[in-house]
Amino acid sequence: MTAIGVPEDRLREDRIREDRLFAALANATRREVLRLLRVEGPQPVQRLADHFDMRRPSLSEHLKVLREAGLVSERRMGRERHYRLEAGPLSEVQDWLSPYERFWGEALGELRDLLDRGPDDPVA
Repeated sequence: MTAIGVPEDRLREDRIREDRLFAALANATRREVLRLLRVEGPQPVQRLADHFDMRRPSLSEHLKVLREAGLVSERRMGRERHYRLEAGPLSEVQDWLSPYERFWGEALGELRDLLDRGPDDPVA
């Protein structure tokens, strides 16, 4: 158990899942795949591949990384594999970013207040 009462194994699994998620999002090709699936909906591999200047096995490797991160799901339809966006894990990214958004919101608010004060206003 950790100091906050979370089992060590659970904490390790959460970190591994988070690392896998951020690693998947770190690549521009994978982010573009996610964008295509968000905008155009579920698609077969070949239609996705048509958007990229790479061989299909390379795209399949990107899709594997996205699948392992839980960001896409795969469904066989006859001889084709169709991929679909699974946006749920992105809430973990939002949760991670939230404190930073608050930090920057506060910092920018302080800067705005400073800039809004006239040159003759006393500094607080």
